Amino acid sequence: MILADVGDGVVWAVWVMAAFACLGSGIAVVTFHNPFYSALALIGNLGSLAVLYLLVSAEFVAAAQVLVYAGAVMVMFLFVIAYIGRDAAAPSRASTLPGGPSWQAVGAVLAAGAIFLEIVVVIGLKAGGRLSESARIPDDFGSPADVGRVFLTDHLIAFEVTSIVLLAAAVGGVVLGSHARQENGGAMDEAHQ
Repeated sequence: MILADVGDGVVWAVWVMAAFACLGSGIAVVTFHNPFYSALALIGNLGSLAVLYLLVSAEFVAAAQVLVYAGAVMVMFLFVIAYIGRDAAAPSRASTLPGGPSWQAVGAVLAAGAIFLEIVVVIGLKAGGRLSESARIPDDFGSPADVGRVFLTDHLIAFEVTSIVLLAAAVGGVVLGSHARQENGGAMDEAHQ
């Protein structure tokens, strides 16, 4: 009995550390001005999410989180950031509303409000007893075969569209980087003359 209590305490301690790491790195992603540091904070966020997945016995999802997102996708982001350079990622003045905050700040506040509202609704439903019945989950739920079947049957179009969007983002980053290099090269040539 004492050993089980110690095990539960360790699980709670790991959960609290991973949750705070997830929140802290998420805040760092949106507050860092340097896009390279922001991408590194996103890697920390994805890693802490993988730990949270492990705590709910979703080993396959945790492995996919680390391999696909924290690995392959973040490497692509870092290459695009390195190719574009730091100055090309600076926000433009056109992104601010006249006499007010930027449209990104307004969107972030609206998204945070929607998430907060969702949390309040879920807690209210749980407190009211509407969520007291536990769902029946099959034994093969979350297995690699089950996830692969869902990806390649029910969600095939969304899966392929996501890959096309990521490819378009990489190509867009290369195009933006080449334009920024051409503009900087022209400015340097004029300065030397």
